[in-house]
Amino acid sequence: MNSKISDKDKKDWKNFLSSNEKLPNKDEKLSNKKKFSIKSFDLHGYSLDKANNKIKDLIKDSYEKGVKKLIIVTGKGLHSQNEKDPYISKNLGILKYSVPEYIKSSDELMRLISQIKEAENEDGGSGAFYVYLKKKTIK
Repeated sequence: MNSKISDKDKKDWKNFLSSNEKLPNKDEKLSNKKKFSIKSFDLHGYSLDKANNKIKDLIKDSYEKGVKKLIIVTGKGLHSQNEKDPYISKNLGILKYSVPEYIKSSDELMRLISQIKEAENEDGGSGAFYVYLKKKTIK
């Protein structure tokens, strides 16, 4: 740091300190903006029924709390026990396809949702999906 401060800078500083001029608070502007809240949940280890019940409660609760985006991790089904069930394709993860389908088939949940889409790689890629919730309406 330069220890030599010009006389002009010293004078300007004294004038600023003695004046009532206020500088705008940039932090205040940022805090006034609504935060884009995100909630993440991992369904690894859940049975299909428990996962569907959990996702239903999660969506309703998140909507009530004003959460805008849910990141739902289902996994890719690589370690599932599908090979033991002859009625399920060995190439499909149970939760990966069934949970989004459960949400889309529920009119009650879809009223709270604006969009469902596959997650970006940093959030789990094809082993996760996003649920974008609508803004809560006050009745």
